[in-house]
Amino acid sequence: MAAADGLSAALRRRDLCSRGIRLAGKMRSDVVDLLDAYVEWQGLDPSASVAAVEGVPTAAVEHWDEQTGTQRLLENLAAYRAFRALLAQMLEEQREQLGEADTALGRALAAVLLQVSAFAYHLEELLRLESHGPPSEEVAGPPPTAHLSLFERKLRGLGVLRELAQWAIRSARDLRQLAKPSPGSSSAPSPAESP
Repeated sequence: MAAADGLSAALRRRDLCSRGIRLAGKMRSDVVDLLDAYVEWQGLDPSASVAAVEGVPTAAVEHWDEQTGTQRLLENLAAYRAFRALLAQMLEEQREQLGEADTALGRALAAVLLQVSAFAYHLEELLRLESHGPPSEEVAGPPPTAHLSLFERKLRGLGVLRELAQWAIRSARDLRQLAKPSPGSSSAPSPAESP
C-alpha cells in the first residue's frame, strides 16, 4: 500500500511538473510579447541597458545543479510572489499614467499578472506534495517608487519584464529537474545548460 502511495505521489508530481513546464512556456511567450508592446508603448529603445532593479529576483544562480528540488521550488515561489507585487505596481502606474482607459498594454500586463499568480499557486501545490507546506507570504510590497522619475519607472518595468522572462526559462528547467525519477542521477544538466 505504501508503495502504491509512493507511486501515486510520484505520478502526481510528474503531472504537476509537466503542467508547470507548459505554464512556464506559455508565460514566457506572453512576457516576450508584452516586452515588445511595453517597449513600443513606453517609447524605449529595445536594446536599452537596465541595471539590477531593487526588489527584482534574479534568475541566474551559482551551483544550479547542486540545488535540491525543495530549494528550487522555494526560490521559484519567492520570485513569483515578488513578481506578482511588482506587476501589480506596474499595472497601477500604467493606469495612473494613461488614465483608466482599457489599453492593450494594461490588458496584457493584467493577463501576465494572472499567469504569475496562477504559477505561484501551482508551485505551492508542488511544495505541499513534497511534504513542505509553502512558506507564509510576507506582506511587504515592492520597493517604493515615489522617488523615481517617470523614465526611471519605465526602465524599472523593462527590467522586471526581462527578468520575468528569464525566470520562466529557469522555472521550466527546475521543473524538468524535479520531474526526474532520481535527482542524483548522472543525467544532471551540464554547467552550460544552467541558467
